[in-house]
Amino acid sequence: EVQLVESGGGLVQTGGSLRLSCAASGFTFDDYAIGWFRQAPGKEREEVSCSSTNDGLTYYADSVKGRFTISSDNAKNMVYLQMNSLKPEDTAVYYCGARAGAPSQQQSAYDYWGQGTQVTVSS
Repeated sequence: EVQLVESGGGLVQTGGSLRLSCAASGFTFDDYAIGWFRQAPGKEREEVSCSSTNDGLTYYADSVKGRFTISSDNAKNMVYLQMNSLKPEDTAVYYCGARAGAPSQQQSAYDYWGQGTQVTVSS
């Protein structure tokens, strides 16, 4: 059974940091790309970052460049999103998704999803 489980969300003040984790199981991790998406109330889901686990390619949304960093530990089937200098507009439910092959910024391209973890940034 394919599973993606996010963790690490919480409440943090503006300027603070959080590290989100996505634990993957049930598929060949090295053959997949992992994407981080977020959805705030009243807004469409948007891609934050994605990474190809087999070649190290990474992508970031303009809104988070310089503040967020995606990384992976293939031996542990884990993907992380380090979030620094957090802003209130980062408040959202964060999801990780997985797809076979190259990373994509389109949520429809992803085959599997986790349940999400809430990130709240207070002013």
